[in-house]
Amino acid sequence: MVVKTRKQNVKDQPPQPNVDDRDRSPFVSPGTGKSRRAGKGTPFNSLLHNRNGLFPGFSFIRSKLGLTPSAFVKLGITLVLAALAGYLHWYHLSRLFENDRHFSHLSGLEKEMAFRTEMGLYYSYFKTIIEAPTFINGLYLVMNDRLTEYPLVINTLKRFNLYPEVVLASWYRIYTDIMEFFGLPTKMCWSINRGEGMAPVDGCEGMGDPAYFYVTFVFLLNGLMMSLFFIYGTYLSGSRLGGMVTVLCFFFNHGESTRVMWTPPLRESFSYPFLVLQMLLLTHILRTHNPSRKTMWALGISNLCFMLPWQFAQFVLLTQGISLLLGEYRLDYVTKLLSTPLHLQITLAVCFVLMFGNSMLLTSFYASSLVSIWVIIKVNRNMYLKLQLFLLQLSLSQAHISSLIKSKFTSYKDFDTMMYTCAAEFDFMEIETPLRYIKTLLLPINMLVVAVVAGRVRLHLCAIHKALHTLVYHSLQLIAFAVLAMLIMRLKLFLTPHMCIMASLICSKQLFGWIGEKFKLHMMVFGILSIMAMQGAANLQAQWGIMGEFSNLPQEQLLDWIKDNTRPNAVFAGAMPTMASVKLSAGRPIVNHPHYEDAGLRERTKLVYAMYSRKSAEVVKRNLMQMEVDYFVLEDSWCTRRSRPGCSMPEIWDVEDPQNAGKVPLCTLMSRDSRPHFATVFHNNVYKVLRVPKAAKELR
Repeated sequence: MVVKTRKQNVKDQPPQPNVDDRDRSPFVSPGTGKSRRAGKGTPFNSLLHNRNGLFPGFSFIRSKLGLTPSAFVKLGITLVLAALAGYLHWYHLSRLFENDRHFSHLSGLEKEMAFRTEMGLYYSYFKTIIEAPTFINGLYLVMNDRLTEYPLVINTLKRFNLYPEVVLASWYRIYTDIMEFFGLPTKMCWSINRGEGMAPVDGCEGMGDPAYFYVTFVFLLNGLMMSLFFIYGTYLSGSRLGGMVTVLCFFFNHGESTRVMWTPPLRESFSYPFLVLQMLLLTHILRTHNPSRKTMWALGISNLCFMLPWQFAQFVLLTQGISLLLGEYRLDYVTKLLSTPLHLQITLAVCFVLMFGNSMLLTSFYASSLVSIWVIIKVNRNMYLKLQLFLLQLSLSQAHISSLIKSKFTSYKDFDTMMYTCAAEFDFMEIETPLRYIKTLLLPINMLVVAVVAGRVRLHLCAIHKALHTLVYHSLQLIAFAVLAMLIMRLKLFLTPHMCIMASLICSKQLFGWIGEKFKLHMMVFGILSIMAMQGAANLQAQWGIMGEFSNLPQEQLLDWIKDNTRPNAVFAGAMPTMASVKLSAGRPIVNHPHYEDAGLRERTKLVYAMYSRKSAEVVKRNLMQMEVDYFVLEDSWCTRRSRPGCSMPEIWDVEDPQNAGKVPLCTLMSRDSRPHFATVFHNNVYKVLRVPKAAKELR
């Protein structure tokens, strides 16, 4: 975080330092406002101050930043601690991932199979680009994809937010070309005997291995995120101890804060670190009387980097806009942010262009909120409610989102909403989650901080300090994230980290200065951390105790059979997670996949999943013929498994197709005997491959 000083006209008298300006610095704790004597400092500070000292380069940097020697030393200490926090998080993520899968000792095929469902789909485009003759050719292939939704040709860069894969693929090609030019090895490989009559495989480790390269950069990015968390906590609380509290809370509640160590290729793994940066910059802007143009552009760029990798970023930015509006009793600060609809609206427009005109962006809640705030500022406050309601209706034209929200509060059900709500991550937050927050004291601390902030607001309602405005915004943002997490458990990845940020405020003298001198406040904080550490250490031990080794022999047999026994252009249909693996590892065209947000894809998946309904085999065969499918991969588990009552595939179909309720599911009949409608050409204890009859195919 760069600390900027206000530029002054040489004719003006420099303003005297005050408590407000000191609070703005992430490296100077709020104090009594006493000035520091010139020339007073440590010998190291003196060397920094002396132009001809041992560190003239430091002096140049310090002068460019406009920092005193003491502030420069504090900046250095903060950055060193932030780097340490980032390194520890990178190491923690890498260790958990390796322990869970023994990833370094897997074959190339096993590594790809470890990327299940959406992860395999996203990684497949990285693989496409690095295996193409040139980078441009690979980019053309993902922008004119013929494999993902056969027979359609789609721009997957537009549909699936694939910029992370494009960037990483370009870096991988550059890295391997450079290393090859100098004749340097990029990976180490060995033969691995898997036992149990299984053939040995070659496993590789090193940055020259595509999967290893990919996950390494994901973990490095999330290591940098932890560095940002330390700086964020330090800045918000005005104390490096606050940054330490944020980092420790994150580690103590790691299983509730992120899932990047289990699912590296998911979109939030790339997107969320930039939200942390964006919120840090936003905090700085709210605390600054006149933020610089560079800061505003930095906010816009971080917004762009947050939105590009993840289609759901718009909902988080909507909560941010609402929190800002509700948190301001006057429009001074909102005007300061959006007197520029320039920066945020240009960011949205650039994102729209880079996503090739993806309509979800312009009809999003976030876009409507930007327009609404602009109307408040430029036109008339009284128009806000009517305009917001109109734009809300426009946003809800994304039918699957409105249906999902509707299903949360009513008895409404349909096939698509149940495909979401029957998955645990899209269900309501489980009761165990807040109980885990209580055990690590994260929830009690946040309740205390929000209560103190509310009390301060009530005491100073007429003249709220700008730093308190910032805390009001963060409190409202915490409530917004809590609402999202309670509705959709997956979104607790926003709530828990923000709770860790809010916990840093127990170190704030602005909120807890009434406890007494600095020593007493720190002793209280260390006491709280000691209690938190009892459960927190147990949580970490539980994570470190996870030991596994990835193996999926039935799917490996399936993929090997497909590669050896089917044509390269043979078309496959089946369960969404399995289709991602078929595309990634076998390179065969598929008609459906796990990216369920597109309306057309939902319709295609519904036709494919009719195999798990109670419809007749003739109807299902006709569906597959219309989509030009050659093979259907049948999985018995999809016929019987249920996450809870009413959530097996036949039960979901009973909601959509009540006239056939009570009949034997077609998948059960096909498991027993697929004739005469299909021919079984491969089977093991998990998968059964059904071929569409030749005669039927010719009728297409």
